[in-house]
Amino acid sequence: MIGLLRCAILAMMLAPTLSTAQDFDAGLEAAREGDYATALREWKPLAERGNPVVQYNLGVMYDNGLGVARDNAEAAKWYRRAAEQGNASAQGNLGVMYDNGEGVARDDAEAVKWYRRAAEQGNAAAQNNLGVMYDTGEGVMQDDAEAVRWYRLAAEQGDSEAQYNLGLMYDKGYGVAQDDAEAAKWYRLAAGQGDVDAQYNLGVMYDNGEGVERDDAEAAKWYRMAAAKGNPDAQYKLGVMYDTGAGVAQDDAEAAKWYRRAAEQGAAEAQYNLGVMYDKGHGVERDDAEAAKWYRLAAGQGDADAQYNLGVAYDRGEGVERDDAEAVKWYRRAAEQGIAPAQQNLGIMYANGHGVAQDDAEAVKWYRVAAREGNASAQNNLGIMYARGAGVARDDAEAAKWYRLAARQGNAFAQYNLGLAYESGKGVQQDDVAAHMWFGIAAENGHPDARKSRGLAAGRMSADAKADARRRAARCMASDYRDCD
Repeated sequence: MIGLLRCAILAMMLAPTLSTAQDFDAGLEAAREGDYATALREWKPLAERGNPVVQYNLGVMYDNGLGVARDNAEAAKWYRRAAEQGNASAQGNLGVMYDNGEGVARDDAEAVKWYRRAAEQGNAAAQNNLGVMYDTGEGVMQDDAEAVRWYRLAAEQGDSEAQYNLGLMYDKGYGVAQDDAEAAKWYRLAAGQGDVDAQYNLGVMYDNGEGVERDDAEAAKWYRMAAAKGNPDAQYKLGVMYDTGAGVAQDDAEAAKWYRRAAEQGAAEAQYNLGVMYDKGHGVERDDAEAAKWYRLAAGQGDADAQYNLGVAYDRGEGVERDDAEAVKWYRRAAEQGIAPAQQNLGIMYANGHGVAQDDAEAVKWYRVAAREGNASAQNNLGIMYARGAGVARDDAEAAKWYRLAARQGNAFAQYNLGLAYESGKGVQQDDVAAHMWFGIAAENGHPDARKSRGLAAGRMSADAKADARRRAARCMASDYRDCD
């Protein structure tokens, strides 16, 4: 936002006297060659005599430490002298000084005043900056429509920051009707000038098919441009593209590389995904300790999936020393954010008294929360609690209800338990055919005791009943457990 020397404009704005022109040209030539000490020597007298262009240039030199020690107060002094004579670039830069509190006391209203003076003269950077002030309500009443107006004036002059900001306003529907196509248009113009945030957002538009036709390859292209400039969100997204093979050839090593770059900048999602790569040995050598390290970093930022995985690491002693209390801590944090497997595991910890005082009622509470989210293991465990009367009043019908819900999701333990319910007639009408059917399905899904139980049930059944049970089991499994009655 700080201006630089603008040689063509400066040359046109020179005072007409020959000596002044010669002094200015000598300073300009020196500045072009990087000899700012000579430029300062040539320009200082002109500035003292009131030349606003040279005063502006001196402000830039002090602002950036060109040929002099960097001195914000001195920069502000020279910008002010030029600004008070109407120099738009100096007005814009003086606004920046007030905006940032550099060389002057921070003052949003003063920043707005100088931005406005420059903006009304057509200075694109100042128009953008004035738009930002309206956008954020700093120094003026917040006004999205005014922000859009100033962004548009600057954007139409080719200012890349303004083009990005205008794209964002269309993207969010602030100050204008929401319009993905207009957002993509302005993002593209800014992205083409190298604006990293616009490149990332344009990648998102292609990724999601918003305002443009969905195109993974285009998304990857724009993500890559932004990622190469260090944008952590783009690095993460590019990692995902390589991870899934969307828009690029699937490549775990490339995915891990980009996750790492984003993770090292603190991107929680990338830290989590990098942990998963180490956990599974995808693109990197499998390393439980590295997985736990990255899960911990993401978990500390509140990433719920990382909190759950870190809980699992402590529960199993993978990459960390086994610690039930730490497992409970991280399961709880993830559970409170709605992660159903964490809720289920927290229920197990309470049921077994691992890392917490044993408490069936708390176990039931967490099983129920996870069960209502559709977690099959929790549904089965909740059924067990009702069957035993642990933490809740014993209720065989409720037990069978939860077994059935889990069984229809393919949970072998619930399928076996539902078979036991039909065999005993607890909570359901006794039915050897249904018991045989569910024992058979549980056996196919790997339950260790189901085959034996099916055999025992078969010993009480006629050949026709056994055949019926096998047909029902086949139909149930073929329908993905939708047709099991």
